[in-house]
Parts: sequence; structure tokens; C-alpha cells
Amino acid sequence: MALPQLTDEQRKAALEKAAQARHERAELREKIKSGKVTLEEVLDSDDPIACRMKVSTLIESLPGYGKAKAAKIMDELGISATRRVKGLGARQREQLIEQLSK
Repeated sequence: MALPQLTDEQRKAALEKAAQARHERAELREKIKSGKVTLEEVLDSDDPIACRMKVSTLIESLPGYGKAKAAKIMDELGISATRRVKGLGARQREQLIEQLSK
């Protein structure tokens, strides 16, 4: 499938939109890291930035968790490495909250 040909204005708008999304995602990660936003709040959020965040990125944003711990937890719970927050099932959410609340 060929990519659509964008005008310079469309390309610029798309780049700005992507940069804005990255900035908002970084802000959310910082709020999680500082404790201003809890794991439960992110999982229950209707915010499109939170919904599109990868679960691994969410776990890595928590204090004391890195890539290795995040991968181990996701593997133990049977969550795909590419899964996004909105794509989690109810059982996976519960298990994730239980595992990370220890």
C-alpha cells in the first residue's frame, strides 16, 4: 500500500500533531513518575494520550521499574509487548493493578 502524497502544509501539520502527542505523553509519564497520577487513574482514563500509551511504557514510568521488570511482569501476566492501555481486558487490568500494588 503506497503512502498518500501530502502537501507541504499537510506534512507540517502532521509533524506538529505528532510532536504535540509526544510532548503530552512525556508529561503524563512525568506525572506518573512523580506520583501525581496513579496507575489506576491512567487505566481508567478516557484521555486519548493515556489510552494509546503502551502498557510497557506505563509500567516503565512507575518508580522502581525499568525495561527488564516491565517485560517480566507483562510476560507473567500474558500481556503482549505491543499491547496498549485501551486494549487491556478487565482481567488483565485487575492482574496488573494487583501485581504493581505489592
